[in-house]
Amino acid sequence: MVCQGNICRSPIAEAVFRKMATDAGVVDKWVIDSGATTDWNTGSSPDARGLACLRTHGIETKHRARQVTKEDFMSFDYILCMDESNLSDLKKKANSVKNSKAKIELLGSYDPEKQLIIKDPYYGHEEDFENVYEQCVRCCKVFLENNS
Repeated sequence: MVCQGNICRSPIAEAVFRKMATDAGVVDKWVIDSGATTDWNTGSSPDARGLACLRTHGIETKHRARQVTKEDFMSFDYILCMDESNLSDLKKKANSVKNSKAKIELLGSYDPEKQLIIKDPYYGHEEDFENVYEQCVRCCKVFLENNS
């Protein structure tokens, strides 16, 4: 799961997907992580509003922000991102990796409500984080169903 800074959207998506895979009894079949297209927040905890949102849904995460590496394109089957800018950045980076196997997609492409872009809530309010959470739940559910 990838967004620009790895402190808002992608850690929420990672935590949601991990919980769903755990609840479905298939978490051991997945390597679940998240990262950023930039190095701005490397080592930082997720945004406090995102953590609070996850907690209201009974989900905890200990994730620390990291930047996507060339190795990620060789080790992950899927890299799911949040918006067109992430998609463009990831595809550029993937082109510089010889043995890239990752399928790079918008997580929103799995949204049954057809909201393709998961908007960055950073400059928003708590309800924006809740919207990200709800969209991630819808998308991760379909993605997991399609890939189990």
